[in-house]
Amino acid sequence: MKKLGLLSRLVIAIVLGIVIGSVAPEWAVRGLVTLSSIFGSFLSFMIPLIIVGFVAPGIGDLGHGAGKLLALTVIIAYASTLFAGSLAFLVDSSLFPHLVHAASHAGGNPEEALLKPFFVIEMPQIMGVMSALVLAFVLGVGMAQTKSRSLMNGMKEFQNIIENILGNFIIPLLPLLICGTFANLTYVGEVQVLLKTFAKVYMVVIGLHLTVIAIQYTVACTVAGKNPIKALLNMVPAYVTAIGTQSSAATIPVTLRQTKENNVSEDVADFVIPLCATIHLSGSTITITSCSIAVMMMHGVNFSFSTMFPFIMMLGLMMVAAPGVPGGAIMAALGILQSMLGFGPDMQALMIALYIAQDSFGTACNVTGDGAIAILVDKLKGSLIGTAKA
Repeated sequence: MKKLGLLSRLVIAIVLGIVIGSVAPEWAVRGLVTLSSIFGSFLSFMIPLIIVGFVAPGIGDLGHGAGKLLALTVIIAYASTLFAGSLAFLVDSSLFPHLVHAASHAGGNPEEALLKPFFVIEMPQIMGVMSALVLAFVLGVGMAQTKSRSLMNGMKEFQNIIENILGNFIIPLLPLLICGTFANLTYVGEVQVLLKTFAKVYMVVIGLHLTVIAIQYTVACTVAGKNPIKALLNMVPAYVTAIGTQSSAATIPVTLRQTKENNVSEDVADFVIPLCATIHLSGSTITITSCSIAVMMMHGVNFSFSTMFPFIMMLGLMMVAAPGVPGGAIMAALGILQSMLGFGPDMQALMIALYIAQDSFGTACNVTGDGAIAILVDKLKGSLIGTAKA
């Protein structure tokens, strides 16, 4: 089982959950639900620690960049992320009422019909999600301003601890959470509706990924005076590699090579690509925005642009230096899903399943977009330097 990838284990967990929910008696399903509930409580406890452990060092690292070039890259990457999330909302709010609600036979909240665990072990968070986010920003900005090496080293060690817990405990046990959720949904007769909805959501999400990539390269190449089709074709190896690795960081060598094939200067490519691997997540933002809207619609939760846009803005910040493991972006986003959209454990489990099942395509969108940002930064760098000299 350890040799299988996370996606393979997730698929096995879903299948096992459906089988168990179909044939097992109520007490067996409730036992599995109890185990997944305990794990869900621990995951909830870890959310503030994940925020502090990854956001604070991520912001602190940005303080060691190259001044104006750093600021330019961060602004473009964040604007790209906001655009991707906003476009996802506009498309989802137009299409999902026909795709998600049309497939739903349940008028109320599906969670009300789910079996309850035999018992619940409370694991209160040591601080609220927003408190953790504020603390992370205070520490991150403080380390960047004071260049505190001792505190930064301590935060890096704390980050390593959290990353080890994620990689060696939480991520391997995620299939247990998913299995319990799908066993419960199958037992109460909701799983067929859910799987049909999953397929429709994925079609929209991947279409949005490709649309955003096309827009990114059209804008960047128009400004830079390059051929967007040729530039996109040059980035195909990076896109395909990202699908295989499910990691922006692991794809950096290929992304870097293909970006230079687009005649981006070596110094800009060497700076922008590794940086954007941690701060530019347009594909992940599209997926999380779309999946959260689908899950809310399935649960009868109302939403609007006024509630979703602040969530998208926070999402772009929360995923800075997201854990370098498959599914890291959704783990970093659990905090604001909980605090801003009111997602409970079952809704979070569905989000994890939805996100990880397409994680490779979101990563491919992220890294391909990094190449477009490098083209744009390379073009704007001359004006930036000229302004600085003037």
